[in-house]
Amino acid sequence: MGAGLAGCLLSWRLRAEGKSVLVIGDPDAPCAASVAAGVINPVTGRWAVKSWNIDALLPEAIATYRSLEKEFEIEIFHSLPMRRFCRNSEDLKRIGRRSRNPRYKNVIGDLHPKETAPKALNDPCGSFDILNAAYVDLPPLLGAVRSKLKDEGFLIEANFEHSQLIQAGSRNWSYKDICAQRVLFCEGAAVKKNPWFAELPMTPIKGETLRFSAPDLELPNSMFHNGKWLLPYGEKEFRIGATYDEFDPTSDPTESGRLALLEGLKDLMKTLPEITVKEHLAGLRPSTEDARPIIGEHSTDKGIFIFNGLGSKGTSVAPLMAREFCDHLLNDTPLNEAVSITRFK
Repeated sequence: MGAGLAGCLLSWRLRAEGKSVLVIGDPDAPCAASVAAGVINPVTGRWAVKSWNIDALLPEAIATYRSLEKEFEIEIFHSLPMRRFCRNSEDLKRIGRRSRNPRYKNVIGDLHPKETAPKALNDPCGSFDILNAAYVDLPPLLGAVRSKLKDEGFLIEANFEHSQLIQAGSRNWSYKDICAQRVLFCEGAAVKKNPWFAELPMTPIKGETLRFSAPDLELPNSMFHNGKWLLPYGEKEFRIGATYDEFDPTSDPTESGRLALLEGLKDLMKTLPEITVKEHLAGLRPSTEDARPIIGEHSTDKGIFIFNGLGSKGTSVAPLMAREFCDHLLNDTPLNEAVSITRFK
């Protein structure tokens, strides 16, 4: 259940294996992937460490999105250089050590002295290049997969009613007039309303972004990161994100979020350019206490599974997790303990 990034990629893989799949998802329900910028950043956090499992995640993500582009004749995967700015001299020293570490040679590139960035950008402490960064245009991807499922009769656009799901035998389930051997929940932040998985340690974290035009802003076709990321988004248009709010359970844009993003833009720029906000988007990331996905079968109700917790790294995490979950479902391949639901028993 669920037709966000997790549900779409998983159903796409299962269909490719010749399995019968029926997806139920409400097109009007909030969906984090529908508003996410789809940034893939292999270096993360205050300490500029490699994203979890990125060496395995990245090649699978690239292969998956390229395959989807070819199958659906869409352009969604955009490989772009990323330049991250150091916040102080200690940052620069740390990155110098990282750049000399062989483990980081595929994700950290050149170091740049201070005041060598494009002239519009604030650069008091120096910066460094992040390799293998990209962004994925998620709305057309979701639209293409959903349209194919709908055209072939494998998508029901409706809200899933948990109370209507009833066990029918030892490993079979019925939902209204539908019978299934397995029920896979890919509900994102809405999992908190799921009676089977509501107690899992998941916290929806709100994120907001702004898309804006800036006619006088001259920047190369690259992403920039200085607390917030700045993404080129068409002719003289850009997108800045993202905020992190653990306390607002709504998916509505807020004035406080807008101000925080504009402040982030101000930090990036020597002088804040004249901008026109075109779009203010917000969504709830399905995040977990250990920042790892949650995948696997319910401990007592057999045939009920979860595929969730992709968090803020969903674009890079989802492809490999979908493939490994598919292998688990079809071939009983053991799940990685780092993402298995059994770690919360």
